[in-house]
Amino acid sequence: MTSDIWQQIFNYDNYGELLSLVQNSLIAGAVLGLVGGVIGTFVMMRDLAFAVHGIAELSFAGASAALLIGVNVAAGSLAGSVLAAVIIGALGVRARDRNSVIGVLMPFGLGLGVLFLALYKGRAANKFGLLTGQIVAVDTVQMSWLVGTSAVVLLGLAAVWRPLMFASLDPEVAAARGVPVRALSSVFMVLLGLSVAVAIQVVGALLVLALLVTPAAAAMRVTASPARVILLSVLFAVTSVVGGIMLALGSSIPISPYVTTISFTLYLGCRGIGGSRATRRVLPAPGS
Repeated sequence: MTSDIWQQIFNYDNYGELLSLVQNSLIAGAVLGLVGGVIGTFVMMRDLAFAVHGIAELSFAGASAALLIGVNVAAGSLAGSVLAAVIIGALGVRARDRNSVIGVLMPFGLGLGVLFLALYKGRAANKFGLLTGQIVAVDTVQMSWLVGTSAVVLLGLAAVWRPLMFASLDPEVAAARGVPVRALSSVFMVLLGLSVAVAIQVVGALLVLALLVTPAAAAMRVTASPARVILLSVLFAVTSVVGGIMLALGSSIPISPYVTTISFTLYLGCRGIGGSRATRRVLPAPGS
C-alpha cells in the first residue's frame, strides 16, 4: 500500500521522454515565478496577502463561467481577477474597509465558481484543474496569454516602480510629498489582478498564495533590503514553480502540492535563518 502511494507521488519511469514534452510548461513556470516573485514583494509591503485570496476566488468564478459557456478559460480568469481588483481598489481604501470587502467577495466568488462547475458537464479533470492547477500541458494559446499578461504586469510595475515603492514603504510621507498614493493603489490592484489570473494556471485558485505571497514572505525573513527581497523572492518563486513541475512530471498528482511544499520548505528555512540571526543579536557577547 505504501509503495503504491509513493509510486503515485514520485514515479520517474520514462522521465527523460516526458521531460521533452513539457518545455512550454517549464518556460511558463519560470515566467510566472518571475512575475509572482516581483509583485509578491509589493503584496507583502502593502499588506495585501488577504486580497490575493479574494481576487483568486472571483478569478476562479470567471474561469468556471468561461469553461461552462465554452470560451477561453484564461480570458474568463482574467476578467474575474480584474473585476475583483477594481472592486477592492475602489471600495477598500482603508485596511479595515478593504478586508471587509474581501471577506464579502470571497464566498460570493467561490459560490459562483461552484455553481458554474456543477452545471458544467465536460471532463472532470477540467474542473479539478481550476482549483489545483494543470500546467503540465501548456499549449501555444495558453502560453501566449500567459506571456502576454506577464509582460503587461512587468511593464506596468516598471512604469510606476519608484513612486510605488515609496508609497508601499511609507504611504503617509509619500502622500505628503505629492505622490498620487490612491491612483497608484488602483493601478497596483489591477496589476495584482492580472498576476493572480496567470498564477491560477499554475497552482489553481485554492493555492495561489504559495506563488504570490510565500516567496516574498520568505525573502523578508532573511533581509530588509527591498532590492534583495525582490531578488530572493523571484529566486524562491521560480524554484518553487519549476521544481514543482519537475517533481510532478512523473506522477499522477496535480502540480500544486509540489509547488506549495517547495515554497513552504523555503519559507521554513528562511524563518529559521532569520530567527537564528535575531538570537545572535540579542545574546550578549562572551565575556561581557
